[in-house]
Amino acid sequence: MSQLSPRNLFILSFVAIISVYFYVFGQEKTIELIKEEYLFILALVPVTIAYFYFKIKLKGKELIDFNKNSAISLKSTVMFFLIFQVVDYIAEDGFIGMISMWFLYWLMGLIALLIMETINYYKNYKLLFNS
Repeated sequence: MSQLSPRNLFILSFVAIISVYFYVFGQEKTIELIKEEYLFILALVPVTIAYFYFKIKLKGKELIDFNKNSAISLKSTVMFFLIFQVVDYIAEDGFIGMISMWFLYWLMGLIALLIMETINYYKNYKLLFNS
């Protein structure tokens, strides 16, 4: 079985989350839940700009993966997610409250991934252009 890239996993999980939201909450509530996270969506803008800036600057260059030693296993990630699901089930009054937090977790994961990749590009940039 081939490994899915983080980009493909985020796209697949986004489609799954939105599908569950439409099925459970309907269109209006789904749009409302997404609008409630506008600050996190806005936080993606500068992080994404920085990410693409360094990616374009380093296009065609040989890069070092500074994140290879900090890779978290899928098992650890799933356990972390399950712990949050149990906490949300209790704190958010059941199943509906629990799944309403999924989009927030998706955004936080996307922000974390973009920051890690941006830092990796930045370290490569510093290494290549300041040596």
